[in-house]
Amino acid sequence: MKKNFVIALGLCSVVLFTGCKSRESAYRQAWEQAMAQDKTQQNEQQVATEETAANEVTPVTPTTPTNTTTTTITTDHSDVREINGNMSVVSGNPLKTYSVVVGSFVTQANAEGLRNRLQQDGYDARVIKTDEQIKGVTGWFRVIASSYDDKASAVQSRKSLSGKYAGAWLLYRK
Repeated sequence: MKKNFVIALGLCSVVLFTGCKSRESAYRQAWEQAMAQDKTQQNEQQVATEETAANEVTPVTPTTPTNTTTTTITTDHSDVREINGNMSVVSGNPLKTYSVVVGSFVTQANAEGLRNRLQQDGYDARVIKTDEQIKGVTGWFRVIASSYDDKASAVQSRKSLSGKYAGAWLLYRK
Protein backbone atom coordinates (compact mmCIF):
# COMPACT_ATOMS: atom_id res chain seq x y z
CA MET A 1 0.00 0.00 0.00
CA LYS A 2 2.78 2.38 0.93
CA LYS A 3 4.60 1.57 -2.29
CA ASN A 4 1.54 2.43 -4.40
CA PHE A 5 1.08 5.70 -2.52
CA VAL A 6 4.69 6.76 -3.17
CA ILE A 7 4.39 5.88 -6.88
CA ALA A 8 1.11 7.81 -7.19
CA LEU A 9 2.63 10.81 -5.39
CA GLY A 10 5.66 10.70 -7.71
CA LEU A 11 3.46 10.60 -10.82
CA CYS A 12 1.38 13.53 -9.55
CA SER A 13 4.46 15.61 -8.88
CA VAL A 14 5.87 14.82 -12.37
CA VAL A 15 2.59 15.90 -13.98
CA LEU A 16 2.47 19.01 -11.82
CA PHE A 17 6.02 20.13 -12.66
CA THR A 18 5.79 19.41 -16.40
CA GLY A 19 2.57 21.39 -16.65
CA CYS A 20 4.26 24.60 -15.36
CA LYS A 21 6.24 25.80 -18.35
CA SER A 22 8.09 29.06 -18.43
CA ARG A 23 6.24 31.82 -20.29
CA GLU A 24 9.46 33.65 -21.17
CA SER A 25 9.26 32.60 -24.82
CA ALA A 26 5.71 33.98 -25.07
CA TYR A 27 6.87 37.32 -23.66
CA ARG A 28 9.84 37.37 -26.03
CA GLN A 29 7.59 36.67 -29.02
CA ALA A 30 5.22 39.47 -27.99
CA TRP A 31 8.15 41.89 -27.57
CA GLU A 32 9.64 40.97 -30.96
CA GLN A 33 6.23 41.38 -32.60
CA ALA A 34 5.80 44.83 -31.02
CA MET A 35 9.27 45.87 -32.19
CA ALA A 36 8.48 44.67 -35.73
CA GLN A 37 5.22 46.66 -35.72
CA ASP A 38 7.06 49.76 -34.50
CA LYS A 39 9.67 49.41 -37.23
CA THR A 40 6.93 48.92 -39.86
CA GLN A 41 5.13 52.06 -38.66
CA GLN A 42 8.35 54.07 -38.81
CA ASN A 43 9.03 52.85 -42.36
CA GLU A 44 5.47 53.72 -43.41
CA GLN A 45 5.80 57.21 -41.92
CA GLN A 46 9.12 57.71 -43.69
CA VAL A 47 7.65 56.59 -47.04
CA ALA A 48 4.62 58.86 -46.55
CA THR A 49 6.89 61.81 -45.74
CA GLU A 50 9.05 61.12 -48.79
CA GLU A 51 5.96 60.86 -51.02
CA THR A 52 4.53 64.17 -49.80
CA ALA A 53 7.91 65.84 -50.20
CA ALA A 54 8.18 64.52 -53.77
CA ASN A 55 4.64 65.67 -54.64
CA GLU A 56 5.06 69.19 -53.30
CA VAL A 57 5.50 71.92 -55.88
CA THR A 58 7.28 75.04 -54.80
CA PRO A 59 5.87 78.16 -56.41
CA VAL A 60 8.40 80.58 -57.82
CA THR A 61 7.76 84.23 -57.23
CA PRO A 62 9.59 86.86 -59.18
CA THR A 63 11.79 89.20 -57.21
CA THR A 64 12.58 92.78 -57.85
CA PRO A 65 15.95 94.28 -57.08
CA THR A 66 16.06 96.33 -53.92
CA ASN A 67 18.60 98.60 -52.32
CA THR A 68 21.32 96.69 -50.57
CA THR A 69 21.72 97.19 -46.86
CA THR A 70 24.36 95.97 -44.50
CA THR A 71 23.14 93.54 -41.89
CA THR A 72 25.04 91.95 -39.07
CA ILE A 73 24.58 88.20 -38.81
CA THR A 74 24.81 86.76 -35.34
CA THR A 75 25.53 83.11 -34.89
CA ASP A 76 22.73 81.18 -33.22
CA HIS A 77 23.98 79.32 -30.15
CA SER A 78 20.58 78.05 -28.97
CA ASP A 79 21.44 74.38 -29.43
CA VAL A 80 24.95 74.54 -28.00
CA ARG A 81 26.12 74.75 -24.43
CA GLU A 82 28.78 76.91 -22.85
CA ILE A 83 30.68 75.91 -19.75
CA ASN A 84 30.91 78.69 -17.22
CA GLY A 85 34.21 78.66 -15.44
CA ASN A 86 37.63 77.32 -16.24
CA MET A 87 38.33 74.38 -18.48
CA SER A 88 41.65 72.93 -19.51
CA VAL A 89 42.72 70.23 -21.95
CA VAL A 90 44.01 67.22 -20.02
CA SER A 91 44.95 65.08 -23.02
CA GLY A 92 44.69 65.54 -26.77
CA ASN A 93 44.79 68.51 -29.12
CA PRO A 94 43.58 72.00 -28.16
CA LEU A 95 39.89 72.84 -28.48
CA LYS A 96 38.42 74.73 -31.37
CA THR A 97 35.26 76.86 -31.26
CA TYR A 98 32.69 74.03 -31.45
CA SER A 99 33.22 70.60 -29.91
CA VAL A 100 31.13 67.41 -29.76
CA VAL A 101 30.99 66.09 -26.18
CA VAL A 102 30.12 62.39 -25.88
CA GLY A 103 30.83 61.70 -22.22
CA SER A 104 31.15 63.30 -18.79
CA PHE A 105 32.96 61.62 -15.93
CA VAL A 106 34.01 62.41 -12.38
CA THR A 107 37.12 60.21 -12.66
CA GLN A 108 39.84 60.87 -15.20
CA ALA A 109 40.52 57.16 -15.77
CA ASN A 110 36.99 56.60 -17.11
CA ALA A 111 37.28 59.61 -19.40
CA GLU A 112 40.65 58.43 -20.73
CA GLY A 113 39.18 54.99 -21.43
CA LEU A 114 36.42 56.46 -23.61
CA ARG A 115 38.94 58.78 -25.30
CA ASN A 116 41.13 55.77 -26.19
CA ARG A 117 38.14 53.93 -27.70
CA LEU A 118 37.24 56.99 -29.77
CA GLN A 119 40.81 57.33 -31.00
CA GLN A 120 40.80 53.67 -32.02
CA ASP A 121 37.65 54.44 -34.04
CA GLY A 122 39.53 57.24 -35.83
CA TYR A 123 38.32 60.32 -33.94
CA ASP A 124 40.55 63.18 -32.81
CA ALA A 125 39.35 62.72 -29.23
CA ARG A 126 40.49 64.71 -26.22
CA VAL A 127 39.66 65.08 -22.54
CA ILE A 128 39.05 68.41 -20.83
CA LYS A 129 38.64 69.15 -17.13
CA THR A 130 36.13 71.75 -15.99
CA ASP A 131 35.62 73.34 -12.61
CA GLU A 132 31.84 73.48 -12.93
CA GLN A 133 29.65 72.00 -10.22
CA ILE A 134 26.91 69.52 -11.17
CA LYS A 135 24.83 67.60 -8.62
CA GLY A 136 27.17 68.67 -5.85
CA VAL A 137 30.29 67.39 -7.62
CA THR A 138 32.96 69.83 -8.77
CA GLY A 139 35.56 69.01 -11.42
CA TRP A 140 34.15 67.05 -14.36
CA PHE A 141 36.14 65.38 -17.11
CA ARG A 142 34.46 65.83 -20.51
CA VAL A 143 35.32 63.54 -23.42
CA ILE A 144 35.27 65.37 -26.74
CA ALA A 145 35.10 63.25 -29.88
CA SER A 146 35.85 66.06 -32.33
CA SER A 147 36.34 69.81 -32.43
CA TYR A 148 35.68 72.26 -35.29
CA ASP A 149 35.95 75.94 -36.13
CA ASP A 150 32.47 76.06 -37.69
CA LYS A 151 29.13 74.99 -36.25
CA ALA A 152 27.90 73.13 -39.35
CA SER A 153 30.77 70.63 -39.20
CA ALA A 154 30.22 70.08 -35.49
CA VAL A 155 26.49 69.47 -36.01
CA GLN A 156 27.28 66.96 -38.78
CA SER A 157 29.74 65.15 -36.51
CA ARG A 158 27.19 65.06 -33.66
CA LYS A 159 24.61 63.53 -36.01
CA SER A 160 27.04 60.80 -37.08
CA LEU A 161 27.89 60.05 -33.43
CA SER A 162 24.31 60.14 -32.14
CA GLY A 163 23.70 56.49 -33.04
CA LYS A 164 26.41 55.26 -30.71
CA TYR A 165 26.43 58.18 -28.25
CA ALA A 166 22.80 59.27 -27.90
CA GLY A 167 23.54 62.01 -25.39
CA ALA A 168 26.15 63.79 -27.53
CA TRP A 169 25.97 67.59 -27.28
CA LEU A 170 27.75 70.63 -28.67
CA LEU A 171 30.11 72.73 -26.58
CA TYR A 172 30.78 76.33 -27.60
CA ARG A 173 34.06 77.88 -26.50
CA LYS A 174 34.42 81.63 -26.80
